[in-house]
Amino acid sequence: MAGKKVLIVYAHQEPRSFNGSLKKVAVDELSAQGCTVTVSDLYAMDFEPRATRKDITGAVSNPKSFNYGVEAYEAFKKGALTSDIIDEQKKVLEADLVIFQNKLALVSLTTGSTSEMYMKTGVSGDYRYFLWPLQHGTLHFCGFKVLAPQISFAPEIASEEERKAMVASWAQRLKTIWEEEPIDCTPPWYFGQ
Repeated sequence: MAGKKVLIVYAHQEPRSFNGSLKKVAVDELSAQGCTVTVSDLYAMDFEPRATRKDITGAVSNPKSFNYGVEAYEAFKKGALTSDIIDEQKKVLEADLVIFQNKLALVSLTTGSTSEMYMKTGVSGDYRYFLWPLQHGTLHFCGFKVLAPQISFAPEIASEEERKAMVASWAQRLKTIWEEEPIDCTPPWYFGQ
């Protein structure tokens, strides 16, 4: 979709990894569609993922008992968050689609185990269970329309052909990403099937 803005939040330490391949395919395909694609490469940026007092510039409202949620909210209102956080917030606000990541969000992830291990009867339980806090508790709660996840199961133990098929599946999905309907981000979608 020409003119759309896409933000890819990428977090992997090795650019030549399978995750790096998935990111590259997303950048190439979405750019070919005429989208403006921005990548936040968290490792390359040395982005600090922990929520700490250092995220706030200037004085806090209650220095005796630091409450991150309260202080971050107040700092946001005053424009007193650090520039790295403000920059990332701006990228999210401007994006029509966030891949990570009243916008579309799509979680693209890899696992260390096979798909059978992420079924209801599998050792890890249904993959929807572990996606609940991220997709529902964070993305949906913050106003994103959440698309079905893209999960590449166990690329480390997959054959080269299987990995190529995973990347091709991701590329194919991205061709029609703008036509997808969001999931029903309610407990029955995660726990009722």
